[in-house]
Amino acid sequence: MTPSAAPLLLGVLNTTPDSFSDGGLHQAPDAAVAHGLALVAAGADVVDVGGESTRPGATPVDPEEEARRVLPVVRGLVAAGVRVSIDTRRASVAAAALAAGATIVNDVEGGAGDPDMLAVVAGSQADYVVMHSRGQAAADGGYGDVVADVVTDLELRVAAAEAAGVPAHRLVVDPGIGFAKTADESWALLRSLDVLAAAFPDTRLLVGASRKRFLGAVLPEGATAVERDLPTAVLSALVGDRVWGLRVHDVAATRAALAVAARMRGAA
Repeated sequence: MTPSAAPLLLGVLNTTPDSFSDGGLHQAPDAAVAHGLALVAAGADVVDVGGESTRPGATPVDPEEEARRVLPVVRGLVAAGVRVSIDTRRASVAAAALAAGATIVNDVEGGAGDPDMLAVVAGSQADYVVMHSRGQAAADGGYGDVVADVVTDLELRVAAAEAAGVPAHRLVVDPGIGFAKTADESWALLRSLDVLAAAFPDTRLLVGASRKRFLGAVLPEGATAVERDLPTAVLSALVGDRVWGLRVHDVAATRAALAVAARMRGAA
């Protein structure tokens, strides 16, 4: 699928105490909903709500706790007219969020982590983000050719989703930047988005590189996760015309960077 000149922006909303860049800031439902509305005001098309951290070493939470964190936020944002994505690897949480009005399931395990996930998505009308992962962020995935290996792995997950009844037009592939990938491997994937797009011509492509550790290499030593927003925005401008969506923390900076890139290409 050919991406539009202006990708959708999925604003990140973590309702966790331990996410790597903003853990604990939006745990209270009212505060989380307010932040989600601020993301929309800054230009987000979708708010991506997550209740479990995927940073290296994070403690897994049970589905009940994850649902407790995210469902009031999903309901509050949907009631305000916001398009919501649920960032979860658990079928029960996805099902509850879809019932609450979410329209996208963003699964960091691409359906491999919960045997019921694909059936839940197939039984809905939701879009489904199939992210590539061989483990937690920054782990060693044991790749030969990372681009070829990611394509092969994603082909298996996409085939499984289609076999379960999720049509290609509802699928979005995500190369899983920073998940079980070194910095060099993440850069290699970002330079090869055209290869990924060609491998999955009937689906859409999402990139989620925002505030990832590999971006810190272009900043002074000791730079914080929030200081990675500037390289995130620059990267977004460089790849934005090749993807359907970008998952970002600083929506305003990314929106401005995309506008500059569009002007340089002569787009309105």
